[in-house]
Amino acid sequence: MSDVVVGLSGGVDSAVAALMLLEQGHSVRAVFMKNWDEDDAEGYCPAQQDLEDARAIAARLEIALRTVSFSAEYWDRVFECFLAECAAGRTPSPDIVCNREIKFRAFLEYADGLGAEYIATGHYARIDRRSGIRLLRGVDPAKDQTYFLHTLDRSQLARSLFPLGGLYKHEVRRIARKSGFANHDKKDSTGICFIGERRFSAFLARYLVKRPGPICTLDGTAVGTHDGVAFYTIGQRQGLGIGGRRDSGAEAWYVARKDVERNILYVVQGGNHPALYSPALHAARLHWIAGSPPQEPLHCRARIRHQQELQDCVLIPEADGMCTVDFERPQRAVAPGQSVVFYRAEECLGGAVIGQALRQQ
Repeated sequence: MSDVVVGLSGGVDSAVAALMLLEQGHSVRAVFMKNWDEDDAEGYCPAQQDLEDARAIAARLEIALRTVSFSAEYWDRVFECFLAECAAGRTPSPDIVCNREIKFRAFLEYADGLGAEYIATGHYARIDRRSGIRLLRGVDPAKDQTYFLHTLDRSQLARSLFPLGGLYKHEVRRIARKSGFANHDKKDSTGICFIGERRFSAFLARYLVKRPGPICTLDGTAVGTHDGVAFYTIGQRQGLGIGGRRDSGAEAWYVARKDVERNILYVVQGGNHPALYSPALHAARLHWIAGSPPQEPLHCRARIRHQQELQDCVLIPEADGMCTVDFERPQRAVAPGQSVVFYRAEECLGGAVIGQALRQQ
């Protein structure tokens, strides 16, 4: 069996992952990664409680637990990128960058220093090693996390283990409860750690200067004011502050478009307004797990957000890592800065960063 270092987060998933590795006969050590400065988190990122939970699991499993801070690396490689994307009016996915730069790079390098053969995490995904290295969706469609792992390469995946990929979440909790883990019913972490349960706009205002501007309908009629287009995302409904208007119906307002240069937020009424839908998108930084992206148009499936149902599409590669994606059905709320991730059957092929939604002429 192998020498494995597991990332023990204090949650139920990584706890069961460690247990399964031990039952498979591996030599297991654990590492608790601290990726955000608790002083800045103001209690919203409960690292201390998570560390205590991780210690309890390690003690129960009788495995060694180390703690390591990747806060500096996270700030430089993830958070500054996040702020730059927001300032440019885009909607970034820091969890995707965190996986590429921290959990499967900095952590892997740390594990190398310990002499480990593999690292392991509690991600819901699978790795097929029978014919090369392929990233496969987790069997639980409600928990599959390949969307967040699509920027990894084969060398990173070859050194990684995902023990939970073949399980459903309810099975993981059952195993944890049967094993006497105190965290068996611990609430899943959601959202971004450094934001936690705070309002996104309130957190972002600590780092970006507000630039108030008009909220307009598509015909240019002003219906309100905003704090800066960086604080909003396409498809957003909450926090617009428009309210009822005598000259409009009772339907809710949604962000349909952002004009960053003119600092205008465009809105429409109704969650199914045609302006919220796009038949295609343009993307950049195309990453292909197998190494080389396709040179010809590829019929495949894709999703533009985590847990979205897979959509039929045609990927049209272009020069310099760019591509156009034509969807069989128009997609709602295509947000620049988010990722479009491609699939063929169970395999996650790779993805790209959305640059713009392409509208019907």
